[in-house]
Amino acid sequence: MTQNQPLPADGAFKSKDGQATEGKDMGKIDWKTEGRQLIWDYLLLTLGALITAFAFVLFLLPNDIAPGGVTGIATVLSNLTGLNVGLLSFLINLPLFAVGWRRVGWRFAARSFIAMMLLSLFIDGLPMHDLAGDMMLASLFGGVIMGVGLGMVVRSGATTGGTDMAAMIVHEHWNFLTVPMVLFSIDTVVVIVAAMAFGLRAGLFALVSLFTSTKAMDAIIKGFNTAMQFLIISTNQAEIVRRIHDELERGCTRLEATGTYEGRNNGALLCVVSRMEAAKLKKIVSEVDPHAFVTVCDVHEALGEGFTYQHTEK
Repeated sequence: MTQNQPLPADGAFKSKDGQATEGKDMGKIDWKTEGRQLIWDYLLLTLGALITAFAFVLFLLPNDIAPGGVTGIATVLSNLTGLNVGLLSFLINLPLFAVGWRRVGWRFAARSFIAMMLLSLFIDGLPMHDLAGDMMLASLFGGVIMGVGLGMVVRSGATTGGTDMAAMIVHEHWNFLTVPMVLFSIDTVVVIVAAMAFGLRAGLFALVSLFTSTKAMDAIIKGFNTAMQFLIISTNQAEIVRRIHDELERGCTRLEATGTYEGRNNGALLCVVSRMEAAKLKKIVSEVDPHAFVTVCDVHEALGEGFTYQHTEK
């Protein structure tokens, strides 16, 4: 994997619905209930691998940019041996998968192995062309596109390389080294080796790609369904709730809250709205109670009525 998504050290993973799955045996697949989701996951996995490969053949490889991970190692070795990057990436990943699959569970390992094979085939099969014509542009666009592709693979419940498994093996033997620490160390070593092989300039641009790919990957994994969460403490909650219901057609949750300074039990309102509605909610609160105490924070993803599905009248 070029940009790694840290894996839990206990071998347990969470699916997109937040349910934990055991790292060992997750049982047989129920095709009747899971078939549609499984098809979607593998389509997402394939598209993610293809997009990641485009980042390499159009931006990174033509400019000798090796932004960490197994594919970064393969990029350096390809320069030394003349072998294809995809083939080298596949050969490096094989022993890592062979040793580490038991620690992550067979379903996750199977999906990841398929993603790794597809990425290797796409990298070697697609024609290479320097689309950017400039190392800075190549590092920026290559990093973003790579992050988007890898994020899609992770959302499908897989990974594209064995460095995650290598990190778990290292953590298992030396538990003072956390999985993120090992992953960061691997990427750092790869970038240093790339700088030695391709020059300091290429190593610095590899860091740029590593940073941009991480940001893009996080955005894809967390989702673009951004919202804002309001915590409202007011003495006139009833009117605020009424206007939220009537004007925003949103619900809210009343929480028990007691002020520590005066000891008054005013309660608090918790309300999540879209960014487009945030200004309207601020206006409602300020008009109803100018002395209300309000905190606002970003929500990376909001699931449920009003966000991922609409309210239906009964």
